[in-house]
Amino acid sequence: MAKLVLDTNSLIQVLPKRSRYHDLWLSLFDGRNRFCVTNEILEEYEEILQRKTSPALASFVIKAIINNPYTLFVTPYYHFKLIVSDPDDNKFVDCAVCAGAKVIVTEDRHFAILKDIDFPKVMVMSLDEAIKLSSKSIY
Repeated sequence: MAKLVLDTNSLIQVLPKRSRYHDLWLSLFDGRNRFCVTNEILEEYEEILQRKTSPALASFVIKAIINNPYTLFVTPYYHFKLIVSDPDDNKFVDCAVCAGAKVIVTEDRHFAILKDIDFPKVMVMSLDEAIKLSSKSIY
């Protein structure tokens, strides 16, 4: 079971049942992968989902994540500040590092800087790469 962090745009893309990425969402609830989040990430998920969908759907998704037995709640006590071009993205990096997650699933180009950083090492994977591996565990 791999520990994963999804950035907000990836979360939005995996939710719809008709999405080609939906199996990644399912893998976070059936034990193939572990869903790593922080309070700050949950707050962003809820804010963006409310804006792009509805408050009811946002609440449903957040409750599903919170009540998921495969969700790992993380409290980062150290902030690495590795993404300078968009500091708001650092919450996902800090979560991954503190959770011991090896993968952040994102389409955001700001995360590309992580490929050049040796420590802490966090792999960035696109949704297409992640979905190919979600039928089993990512690792």
